Amino acid sequence: MLANYLIGLREGLEMALIVTILIAYVVKVGRRDVLSKLWVGVGIALVVPLGIGAALTWGPYGLSFEAQEIVGGTLSLVAVGFVTWMVFWMGRTARTMKSTLQHRMDAVLVGAGWGVVLLAMLSVGREGIETALFVWATVASVGGGWEPVAGALLGLASAAVLGFLLYRGMVKVNLGSFFAWTGAFLIVVAGGVLAYGVGDLQEAGVIPGANVHAYDISGVIPASSWYGTLLAGILNFNPSPTALQVAVWVGYVAVVGALYVRQHVGATRPAAPRQQPAAPEPVAAATRTAS
Repeated sequence: MLANYLIGLREGLEMALIVTILIAYVVKVGRRDVLSKLWVGVGIALVVPLGIGAALTWGPYGLSFEAQEIVGGTLSLVAVGFVTWMVFWMGRTARTMKSTLQHRMDAVLVGAGWGVVLLAMLSVGREGIETALFVWATVASVGGGWEPVAGALLGLASAAVLGFLLYRGMVKVNLGSFFAWTGAFLIVVAGGVLAYGVGDLQEAGVIPGANVHAYDISGVIPASSWYGTLLAGILNFNPSPTALQVAVWVGYVAVVGALYVRQHVGATRPAAPRQQPAAPEPVAAATRTAS
């Protein structure tokens, strides 16, 4: 539940920031007449992910076990791809997101401003679709239940409240640190989702090695225990993973984590001071003076 709460909080805050930037800019340039169109686009952007989540939840019913495992495993890999791209995209474009959205808004504020609907729908909808897909993958990896879904909904609700407070200037949050730490946490969660997806494909027979387990500590940490459930909900813990699942998890977290740290260390490293032009050599200075 905690993992999904943080996913909902992070993704929801991204959506809330996009909406507040668009609203503030529309008000600033005196185009309050397009606010209703902006909210129409936001509404569409929120409905589409709900439809996708419903299709992913109930769509595979009626398929064979192998087909369900293939669908689930493939979508888990897609979800990991989305969240990995999103984490690095946010780190790369966070500083320019405001100006980029404002420039795009300038382009669609022509005439009646119906392009605002499309801009709001695409800007918010992308985040919503990523959230729906990744939350579905994390819920599926822990075997369903209402707790993960409730955690994601609470996270989204918290993000909406926080976004409103930020817009009103009632609270201040170091967004750089927030997105940096939650991004690192999402990489660990994504590693668990990736391992789960690989396990699904192994059970379907698409990838070999389903019976080659790296270890089995289910006697020490039973999956049905409260602490096993807690670890599964936060880190997608599996007490009896296959060797390939362990290799994939370790490889993903090590490589992506190293690239992520490198990106943020490079972004926070102070720029080198500009070199001052060297003073003229005495001989050259004397020559110019004599002439």
